[in-house]
Amino acid sequence: MLPYARQSVDESDVAAVARAVTDPYLTTGPAVTRFEADLAGWTGGNPAVAVTSGTAALHTAYAAAGVGPGQDVVTTPFTFVATAATAALLGARVVFADVEEATGCLDPAAAAAAVTPRTTVVTAVDYAGAPADMDALRQVADGAGALLLEDAAHSIGTTWRGRPVGALADLTTLSFFATKNLTTAEGGAVVSTSPDLLARAAGFRNHGLVRDPARQRWPDEGPWHQEVHSFGLNYRLPDVLCALGSSQLRRLPAFIARRAELSARYDAALADVAEVTLPSRPHDADVAWHLYPARVPEEARRALFEHLRAAGVGVQVNYVPAHWHPVFADLGYRRGEFPVAERWYRQELSLPLFVGLGDADVDRVCDLVRGFFSG
Repeated sequence: MLPYARQSVDESDVAAVARAVTDPYLTTGPAVTRFEADLAGWTGGNPAVAVTSGTAALHTAYAAAGVGPGQDVVTTPFTFVATAATAALLGARVVFADVEEATGCLDPAAAAAAVTPRTTVVTAVDYAGAPADMDALRQVADGAGALLLEDAAHSIGTTWRGRPVGALADLTTLSFFATKNLTTAEGGAVVSTSPDLLARAAGFRNHGLVRDPARQRWPDEGPWHQEVHSFGLNYRLPDVLCALGSSQLRRLPAFIARRAELSARYDAALADVAEVTLPSRPHDADVAWHLYPARVPEEARRALFEHLRAAGVGVQVNYVPAHWHPVFADLGYRRGEFPVAERWYRQELSLPLFVGLGDADVDRVCDLVRGFFSG
């Protein structure tokens, strides 16, 4: 079975993990600090806080932003459910806004119409690796007196108008799950342009513990003393996984280049298949492609999915709109409210895209797609 995604781990990655396993620190040690510093090399120098997953990164970022009851978070429904669920878990009301037809990313005009006096955060999602219109969304967020958050789970290494992901929003979240553009097996990070927001994120990922006597209420308790001033969780990413992350970051340029080659090969091979809409290629972004999201007629999508799976080709649909999940339906959200996002869902099919994918694999997938529509 040809998977639709797979990690790339080589001997240098294995050696990095092996060294970390034998170091004195398995967690909360120097490999964490090193990985966070290495990440800053990809985010315009903006510092990062490493956490246990992309979902943990979202939860931590929203907590750092002070999201809570009585507040609204505006975001796209065309995303993995965690983008919205983590805000809802903190007590906020999620206000969905539709996406742009070309990109599947949050539509700035729809976001502007969705903001309320209670809007605290506007959250964009970089779909498939391509960024939303972050300049327009910055105007929306600033106009609402809100923070701008970029869910960049798909897009580390992408640049928008010459600026890297991590430098475009007040808070940026990354994911290093096994299928992402680089992996720590599980893992994520919060990046911020604000030292205050970053400090809050760092505190939240470590139970909210305060160890600095100058900040403690009862500093004379003893040298062992630590206090919790606001609630947090254990979202610490271990040194072993951070060592893998630093090793993977050294390979990221090659990963990005190969994904671009594979995406271009798909484009060329499918250009003459009238039923397939190819991914939009934004002229003002240099995209680190995470997915190859083809769009096909919605009445054919399921049959094509099953046709490819039966032929041993792993494909996926990204994503079921967040407001379609029963947990949101039970809160009153309804199908049909966001027609562009829902049309994207009904048409989208992610073809295999990963560094180890061969040119011949791409050609075979495209032949199967062409044969399905011509047969």
